[in-house]
Amino acid sequence: MKYQIKKLFSDFRLYTLSLLCGVLMGLTVAPVGAWFLAWIALAPLWVIVVQKSKHHLEGKQQKSFFLPLTFYLLPLLWGVGYHSVALFWITGIHPMDWLGVPWWPSLAITVFCWGFISLWGGLFVTIWGAVMARLNQSKPWLRVLIGTALWCGLESLWSSGSLWWSSLAYTQSPHNLVILHLGQLSGPNTVTAAIASINGLIAEAYLSSANSAPRRFVNKYLTSATALFITLHLIGFYLYSQPIAQPPEAALKIGIIQGNIPNKIKVKPEGYRRAITGYTNGYVTLAAQGVNAVLTPEGALPIFERNFKDTPLISAVQKKGVVIWVGAFGEKGRSYTNSLFTVNSQGEVTSRYDKSKLVPLGEFIPFEEILGKLISRLSPLNEHQVHGAANQIFDTPFGRAIVGICYESAFPEIFRRQAAAGGQFILSSSNDAHYSAAMPFQHHAQDIMRAIETDRWSARATNTGYSAFVNPHGRTLWISGYNTYETHAETIYRRQTQTLYVRWGDWLTPLLLGLGVVGWFVGKKF
Repeated sequence: MKYQIKKLFSDFRLYTLSLLCGVLMGLTVAPVGAWFLAWIALAPLWVIVVQKSKHHLEGKQQKSFFLPLTFYLLPLLWGVGYHSVALFWITGIHPMDWLGVPWWPSLAITVFCWGFISLWGGLFVTIWGAVMARLNQSKPWLRVLIGTALWCGLESLWSSGSLWWSSLAYTQSPHNLVILHLGQLSGPNTVTAAIASINGLIAEAYLSSANSAPRRFVNKYLTSATALFITLHLIGFYLYSQPIAQPPEAALKIGIIQGNIPNKIKVKPEGYRRAITGYTNGYVTLAAQGVNAVLTPEGALPIFERNFKDTPLISAVQKKGVVIWVGAFGEKGRSYTNSLFTVNSQGEVTSRYDKSKLVPLGEFIPFEEILGKLISRLSPLNEHQVHGAANQIFDTPFGRAIVGICYESAFPEIFRRQAAAGGQFILSSSNDAHYSAAMPFQHHAQDIMRAIETDRWSARATNTGYSAFVNPHGRTLWISGYNTYETHAETIYRRQTQTLYVRWGDWLTPLLLGLGVVGWFVGKKF
């Protein structure tokens, strides 16, 4: 009985530690922004997984492939801690009275969404922990290699789906711009690999000291972690220090309008009137400042493209002759798309980009045939919203642009593909009005990463903030206030450079996975 109580207390401490370390990783992003914690917050889980799995797999228990369910709770709690804190802003969708959802059902939907994304992130870490448990007898260097490769591989797998946001890489944005430049080599997984490997080496330093007498935490693994940390930051600093060419012929003066229209009234007559007035006046103001083009937020005009000609905004475009990119709705058969349109100086629509990554539950229902009867659609429109094509290009009077609409900022492949197809600058159009200030700041951090990875200037227009201009080194040239109506003009430059990531995509992850497999088989033989 005494032994069981002692074991229960010991397990409780481990569960608490796992959850706490996940929470610490969640504090690396807005609103706290303690980015430095990312370099140590995974190490305790690494130690716990290796030690705990070694204990469970000793003796007769080695014959069982699966570990006790209590073991899998350890990485699950870490993942839930990380994602529930980092994505707490999703609770800002409550109350959804602007969509006509009553208070209690709104709360239930909000809790479901927050719980689901937390558990989804927890599943990610649980899979990682389960594989790492099978490596407890491997050499430390091999564990670091495979553990890093596996984490990158799982991030690639998760980001290929519809529900993704919290890469380890974005824990460094916008504060550690130097390390984010590793993204130019092989995308965000390069930064993720750096964080995971250094955490792994710190963990192995602890495990090595625990098995030695006398205990010496300062050993070859900790020395390697320190050397790797410094080396990676030096490489990042070299890339960060490269001059940015700004030839006058590549200059493009863009104005943005932050309409600041609450979602509660956005699709109502009052919201439409405010939109037409705010965006028309903003357009006229910016046109007088000599801009080449004006960018509006996602869904700036809550109408379909076919109704553009009847608006004062398009009349102003025909009068002033300045190009405008309008966020509105497009038609696709009997369905509709969330789109960005190029309207030329004559008031004609010349190109269109349809949002391809829709927000699960917010803009579409996963497995709708099953869940459609259980979950009410949250879209403000009656029609059915559909995904845009994956291979779109967006040509403008100033050359080809890279477009990301709202949630797409979390998916680097969308930006990489458009840059490889000749995109010369980034247009990011968003509406984060129903969330707390932490969410748009995290969103801005995502856009900073996309600008660095593709080596492109970025203009970002949002409904309520934060709108911004970002250069290819991730420096924010201007950022708006929050919940304010604003217009601002800034000069950006079109670029045709191609980083290694733009040319080859994420080549690092398959390389690490391949080396991990080879190391595993070699380790089994010797």
